[in-house]
Amino acid sequence: MSTTNITVTTTTIVKINLRDFYPWYDRDEFVELPEVVAAELFAGKRYESAYQRRTFYNKAHYSIDAEDGIESVALACHIDTPETAFAKMENYCRLCHALNSLSEIPGKRIEARYLQGKTVQEIAKAEGVSESAVKASIDRGLREMKKFLSKNLQNCVANCP
Repeated sequence: MSTTNITVTTTTIVKINLRDFYPWYDRDEFVELPEVVAAELFAGKRYESAYQRRTFYNKAHYSIDAEDGIESVALACHIDTPETAFAKMENYCRLCHALNSLSEIPGKRIEARYLQGKTVQEIAKAEGVSESAVKASIDRGLREMKKFLSKNLQNCVANCP
């Protein structure tokens, strides 16, 4: 007589908010995940937090008394006035609207070139087309974005969140 051992594993389901893990979520988005996956997400978040603390701790903090100009440069790149922050947000909204106004191919190519930092050669190789076709598409898309921005300058800002 043979004996068969049957092991039943139960997976605990955990509900998490994706907004806590991904900064691009602007609203609460709850998903149910296995406990193992949720534990890895929390571990990643703890690792990221520890990394930021280590970076801050090990960063050189210069004295304001040194008068060598280093502190003003360091402060200038990190502190925006409310007006500057608002102007940056408006420009970002305008660019997003202009980029979204393009058709799919030029939009993807401009995004790859300027937002992802890929070269024209890399884009052409990935899409299986010639470099000149990619360059022409990007140029056409940039001209269309320029037209869109010149026509819809005020509408873009009004439609921003």
